[in-house]
Amino acid sequence: MTGRKRKGIGNGKELSRRAFLGQAAAGATLFTIVPRHVLGGPGYVAPSDKLDIACIGVGGKGRSDADGVSSENIVALCDVDERRAAGAFNRYPGAARYSDFRKMLDEMKNIDAVTVSTPDHTHAVIAMTAIRMGKHVYCQKPLTHSVFEARSLAVEARRQGVATQMGNQGHASEETRRLCELIQGGAIGPVREVHSWTDRPSRGLFAEYWPQGVGRPDDRPPVPDHLHWDLWLGPAPERPYHPAYAPFRWRGWWDFGTGALGDIGCHSLDPIFRALDLHAPLSFQATSTRVNSETYPLASIVEHRFGPRGDRPPVTLTWYDGGLKPPRPPELEPGFAMGDGGTLYVGDKGKMLGLHIFPESRRAGFEEPPRILPRSIGHYREWIEACKGGEAAGSNFDISGPLTETVLLGNVALRPELREKLTQQALEWDWENLKITNLPEANDFLHRPYREGWTL
Repeated sequence: MTGRKRKGIGNGKELSRRAFLGQAAAGATLFTIVPRHVLGGPGYVAPSDKLDIACIGVGGKGRSDADGVSSENIVALCDVDERRAAGAFNRYPGAARYSDFRKMLDEMKNIDAVTVSTPDHTHAVIAMTAIRMGKHVYCQKPLTHSVFEARSLAVEARRQGVATQMGNQGHASEETRRLCELIQGGAIGPVREVHSWTDRPSRGLFAEYWPQGVGRPDDRPPVPDHLHWDLWLGPAPERPYHPAYAPFRWRGWWDFGTGALGDIGCHSLDPIFRALDLHAPLSFQATSTRVNSETYPLASIVEHRFGPRGDRPPVTLTWYDGGLKPPRPPELEPGFAMGDGGTLYVGDKGKMLGLHIFPESRRAGFEEPPRILPRSIGHYREWIEACKGGEAAGSNFDISGPLTETVLLGNVALRPELREKLTQQALEWDWENLKITNLPEANDFLHRPYREGWTL
């Protein structure tokens, strides 16, 4: 299956095995082709119909991503940390093992598709390498580390005709579909404001493992024998190893992660984008606790303003992290908790907290719409079927790319280098030209220079 393109996009010169069998059956007079399900039983999938998948980054979330596509052939595993990868190595003993994805892709010509579940700063260079080789790509959220990278991946994936999916599993959920049906069915009337919040990173379990608002450590412990530090750094600036960065604490550092907004925003904002048909903001701005040049702030508020879409009014979307959240709506019933993470929709006729419509008078008078949107076959299954020529996956890069761009624009507005000037104005965004129009120096933070030897 090496090099297989999505249906209708390939060059048409390759004859698939399924097409060959169909033509043979049409012209045969002496032979009968017995259906595979008769030979192999119900649910049988011939080995030749399975993808050969390589999984890049297989510790932590990468392990569950590998398991999510394990209905196919896991032919290779790649990770720069041999200790964290040990569980996946043991689970898939027949897969080839690598520490450098470039070597793996160069040597293993049979790979059809890859999963990318590495730290944020390496997503784009890995995914782009695979895409340009004609491999289908599943990449964890956020899709990339920079706005420019997100645009570049979406454009190149479309050019190459490969199947893609970003790892925001909620896109495939029943809850997201029901939200869309309620909002689009007029549950609270036209929506003009949305507020979305998370307690990350300053509260709960993640506070211990994922600090923000801290400076660079001064000590230099030795690099563990099981970690290929230079490969872990990838395109990021050179710096000495420290457990403050790896294996999990990288999320809060400007050089490696995308902070609370990048981590949770692609989950929380995706249903909002779908329900309200959002694409790109007209402007954005942010405020935060004091931020430094090393890590993201302890807490922030980011505001995006979107224009009208057809007969839908403009929308202001406000993000809160670090335990901040919007004021409690007075109409919300006493005792109904807003929670440490949630989304509040403000419409002309009522409000929604998650799927909860209020005030009660609006909820009682609204007849819920039927379930009319197609349901997902499953987050990973969507991508697998797209790789085999089926419909595009729900969070393919044409959809998740613009979402990621919007999320990462918020981080541009949090840059300490722009802090004083951003107290004077919101940033105006020209999506078509990938440019902030009213503060030219802010465009420097739409991308970042790569370390020597690395390129997009």
